[in-house]
Amino acid sequence: MSQHPRIPYPKLAPKAFRAMLALDESLHGGRIDPRLAGLVKLRVSQINGCAYCLDMHAREARADGEDQRRLDTLAGWRESRLFDARERAALGWAESLTRIEATAAADADYTPLLEHFDETAIAELSFLVVEINAWNRLAVGMRTPLP
Repeated sequence: MSQHPRIPYPKLAPKAFRAMLALDESLHGGRIDPRLAGLVKLRVSQINGCAYCLDMHAREARADGEDQRRLDTLAGWRESRLFDARERAALGWAESLTRIEATAAADADYTPLLEHFDETAIAELSFLVVEINAWNRLAVGMRTPLP
């Protein structure tokens, strides 16, 4: 795979790019705390193989006080005792939406959310997953280089 950037998509589609930034901004200060949002963004980026987003969100997570051991074991969150039930519900939903072709957003992935999040938080979490998947697809598809 070529590692050279393909096109400067933010410059070529500035309105769409600004809309993506606005979506990101709209989720700040909502019901999903920054540390959980960081875990979700990292896990989805791991699934999608987005080095750019992994680099960015790992640095942000550490700056937000996330424990390095949790970051190191995030890909194995199901087997790790380092993630609580709320985080597990969010990560399960994030994986389900990211792999929707295989999961069809199954009830088994959605139902655990109801124990830990209200409907507004579920909506915001879902938009967060949609957002990071979109950024991953842009960064991987357009070969966005690491800074």
